[in-house]
Amino acid sequence: MASWGFIGSGNIGSTVAQLAVNAGDTVILSNSRGPETLSELVAKLGTGAHAATPREVATEADVVVVTIPLKNYRDVPVDELRGKVVLDTMNYYPQRDGQIAELDDERTTTSELLQEFLPDSKVVKVFNNIYFEHLASLARPSGAPDRCALTIAGDNAEAKALVTKLLDRIGYDTYDLGPLAEGWRTQRDTAAYGKQYAADPANWSAGPRAVKADELAGLAAAAKRYRDSGL
Repeated sequence: MASWGFIGSGNIGSTVAQLAVNAGDTVILSNSRGPETLSELVAKLGTGAHAATPREVATEADVVVVTIPLKNYRDVPVDELRGKVVLDTMNYYPQRDGQIAELDDERTTTSELLQEFLPDSKVVKVFNNIYFEHLASLARPSGAPDRCALTIAGDNAEAKALVTKLLDRIGYDTYDLGPLAEGWRTQRDTAAYGKQYAADPANWSAGPRAVKADELAGLAAAAKRYRDSGL
């Protein structure tokens, strides 16, 4: 049994929390508004869940999922996350996050920004390129013929091995992109951003489709930098 912590409990956070509870793990939820605002979600998730503050989550959980708007990444507690595996789901949307020069000129990635801010943590990129409703419905037991894969990226091999085991527990295979610097391959507007999991890429609400690791590998290889794609 693992203890998952969530800094941010929106669509992706609550979906991953549900998958973790379904797998028999415990979850600790937090947001920027206070634990009392999460009572409805905690009740929905059941006895394996409770709410806390972000600092309490960072202290108590075995692994911590950071799933907040990128513009707020400096609000993540640093000291409490020392030595811990941190799962980063964040994407860069300039219209929401404001312009971030080092991302605009592509000299770094969102997860590398978070890793720089958390120098003593082990950041792994995951869950950023799948629609939350697809994530909720595509989980399958290990060995299922229609089991789906998710991408990860990270600089620490042990952290990636742990995340691979956690993904297996909640119903997913893993495709490893490599170091954090390769996380750009699944960022917004790339070939591997979200639409591959949709049965109809023009209408994501029409339903999901399972994607295998080899397909993810091809999509990641086909990804283009913004400067090379005119975005």
